[in-house]
Parts: sequence; C-alpha cells; structure tokens
Amino acid sequence: MRVVLAGASGLIGTALRDSLRGDGHAVTSLVRRGPASADERQWSPRDGELDPGILTGADAVVCLSGAGVADRRWTSSYKQTLRASRLDPVSTLARAVAASGGPPVFLAASAIGYYGDTGERQVDETAGCGQGFLAELCRDWEAATAPAVDAGARVVNLRTGIVLTRSGGLVKRLVPIVRLGVAGRLGSGRQFIPWISLADEVAAIRFLLEHDVSGPVNLAAPVPARNAEFVSTLARLLHRPAAIPVPAFAMKIALGELAQDALGGQRAVPSKLLAAGFSPEHADLESALRWALAH
Repeated sequence: MRVVLAGASGLIGTALRDSLRGDGHAVTSLVRRGPASADERQWSPRDGELDPGILTGADAVVCLSGAGVADRRWTSSYKQTLRASRLDPVSTLARAVAASGGPPVFLAASAIGYYGDTGERQVDETAGCGQGFLAELCRDWEAATAPAVDAGARVVNLRTGIVLTRSGGLVKRLVPIVRLGVAGRLGSGRQFIPWISLADEVAAIRFLLEHDVSGPVNLAAPVPARNAEFVSTLARLLHRPAAIPVPAFAMKIALGELAQDALGGQRAVPSKLLAAGFSPEHADLESALRWALAH
C-alpha cells in the first residue's frame, strides 16, 4: 500500500507513519519546508498548493494536520490558527483527490469535540453537532472533505478522543503534576473523557484504511471514563494521591474559553468501529494507562 500522509511529524502521524513503514508499506510525507528525504514532498496548504502528481499511484491519503487545541489560550488570533491549520490542509487534499480522480480513500482527522458537552447523554456517530467553538470547528473541518466525497472517494472523518501516551498529550501533562501530589479532579469530576491509547488509535486508522467504512467514526475506547476516575487511576498507578481538586472558577481564570471544554465532556462510544469488527487492545482505562506510562 502507498499512503500519502499529512501531519506526519505530529504525535499520531509519527506513530502511524512508523507503523505502516514497519510493515513494508510506502508512506509519502507532505511537508511545508523543503524535502529532506526521498519519501517527502513539499506542499503549501495555506496557499492551497499541492502538486497533483504526488497523489499518482497512491492507495490512500491521510490528513492529521492541526495545531494543538490545548497548547494556548483561545485568543481570537489562536482560534484563527486552529481553524486554518485544520481546514486548509483538508480542503487542499480533498480538492486534489477530486481533481486527480483518486486515491480512492481519504481519511481526515476530526475530534469527538464535534458533539460538544453531552453531559450524561451517550452519543455515537448518529448524534448531531454540539455547540461551542470546538464543535463548530469540527463541523467545518469535516465539511472541508466535501470535494473528495462528491468525487466518489471513500472518506472517513476520524473523530478522535483523548489519545493516551506518555510521549505527548494529556498523560504527558498530568504525570509531573500527579508525581508532585497536587493533582485531583477538574471541576465536578463527573464529566466524561472519551479516551483511546495511541496503540489503538494507530490500529484503528490502519483498520479504516482497509475496511469499507465511511463518514464519521469515533476513535475512542468502548467505555469513556469520568474525569475523577481518570485522574485517580493515573495517580494510583504512579503511587501518588489525587486529593486536591481544581475548582471550576480557577480553571476559567487560568484557561479562559478553553475551560468550557475541560469542564465539559463527551460520553461518546465507537459504535461504527466496533460494528465493523475492530477490537481494541486496550478496552479498559487501567490497561490503557499502564501501556501509556510505558510508551
């Protein structure tokens, strides 16, 4: 299989690229700088520029590009960065897929934040878009794949939850805080966290490359965890207490609008992925966190 990959330098993209190459698949990485190796090709998603010849002979395109949602406060400027870093790459690739008449498969990143704060309500891929900046961003992000859909490609919107690995994301941020013994639930602690181990995230993407599934797919474990359970489980595995809660008002002061998503959650389940036959390696939170702490 030959895969064209955007976002290959990110947390998920690096793991996916290495996994595919490790099994003998060819991966062409799209980069904004000058290519540093024979398996890299330059493009400019900000300008909508991609040499159509790059897609010739490819079996699939995967787009995992996007600035970190929790990297900075959501100022008006950073909101524009979040939008442009997602919509520009996806729309550029979708148009290229449509113009070239292939590749036949296009997998594009999205997020479970699409559903907004669902509270106690369980949702799967049939649920509608929620409210708030992140939900609206995900809606527009997925809509940017339309040219490829209209051209007849099999398009999958990867609605990813919180990816667990010590090398990045939430676990990397929480570990040093938990080790200091100053961690605890956020707000009420009852909000749900739709999580997935990095190993299962990569396995799920590879599964979707080869199976006839299209449209939005939740990439998350079968049972989401409540925030308090997540923090207490991590603390127990690190042999530390988790007794100092972070009140909602303090998070709002520290994080601004971003706190709305941290204090909310999605009780989202991967109905389509499981129905298609995918079996996660880490189906329970403790096993996933044990794996994440070692990887």
